[in-house]
Amino acid sequence: MSISASLLPEFDQEMANLRKTLERLPDDKLDWTPHPKSKSMGWFANHLANLPSWLVFTMKDDKLDINPPGGQGYREPAGSNRADILAQFDKNLADGRKALEGATDQQLMATWKLLSGGNEVLAMPRLAVIRSMVLNHMIHHRGQLTIYYRLNDIPVPALYGPSADEGSF
Repeated sequence: MSISASLLPEFDQEMANLRKTLERLPDDKLDWTPHPKSKSMGWFANHLANLPSWLVFTMKDDKLDINPPGGQGYREPAGSNRADILAQFDKNLADGRKALEGATDQQLMATWKLLSGGNEVLAMPRLAVIRSMVLNHMIHHRGQLTIYYRLNDIPVPALYGPSADEGSF
């Protein structure tokens, strides 16, 4: 079995859980934040919707400079409501899954670099980038978003087991 084939079930499960979480996003709370230093609920939702697109960046090129010298820096698309955010997520999910499906073991083991202003931020095998910068990163921020939901009495979906709001998956 290829590395990508072994990773796809986990990817599919995590993306299904992410979509379930994003479906609960309230349009009237996108600017809500629990603290002045915190990102808004809308920021987290948009960031989460865009994380699957990092699979495309990671598989397409050997590096990405998010702040290229003399060029425009990386900017995530931002939806202004749940429908826009879900549409962006669905597109990024389809594109990201396709990139992962087509990845060879050799490609996944090759080094990929993240740069900022021409300076190396990280360099690791693409597989490690997918696990850390896409999946683990997404799981982390999805957890933050569910805390925001709890603080706003928005039902938290059952993800890995029952939640206080849902007794089953």
